[in-house]
Amino acid sequence: RTCAMPQAPTASAAASTPAPAAAAAAAPALGQDLRALVLELHDVGAVKFGKFVLKSGLESPIYIDLRVTVSYPGLLGSIAAHLSAVAPPREEYTRLCGVPYTALPFATAMCVASGVPMVMRRKEKKEYGTKKLIEGVFEPGVDRCLVVEDLVTTGGSVMETVGPLREVGMEVTDVVVLLDR
Repeated sequence: RTCAMPQAPTASAAASTPAPAAAAAAAPALGQDLRALVLELHDVGAVKFGKFVLKSGLESPIYIDLRVTVSYPGLLGSIAAHLSAVAPPREEYTRLCGVPYTALPFATAMCVASGVPMVMRRKEKKEYGTKKLIEGVFEPGVDRCLVVEDLVTTGGSVMETVGPLREVGMEVTDVVVLLDR
């Protein structure tokens, strides 16, 4: 996976994973833009301090609530640009898929900016209509999907998206992540 932002501190250093080498290499290149993005996330209330239990069950003194970014189109565009900057080369994927729900707007913004088509994974299969878990147009056995995630702690949510994409015949080899806890 590739990460657009350096690792955030957690309550337990043992529970966190080191930032990928690609992120470390990309961080200096992004420089002031990345710093501005972090400060803007703080300014819009996406960074909260206190005592929080994460989806993984871990406790953290910091909570990153990236759902607020949908209310700030400029910020959403900046996030998409940062994720695109650390994504694999464009020829390595033919589809984008955001991990539900917070990363969906990020993937959508990347789709619009790049022209790369997007598919969408439902969190649950509907019992009516098409009953599909993966929505959108794709060619099984041909399309390669770049998964877009907002934040990872253990990677569990990423795998909940990768599995269904592979089940419908898409190749998934890369994930781009805004923040690696």
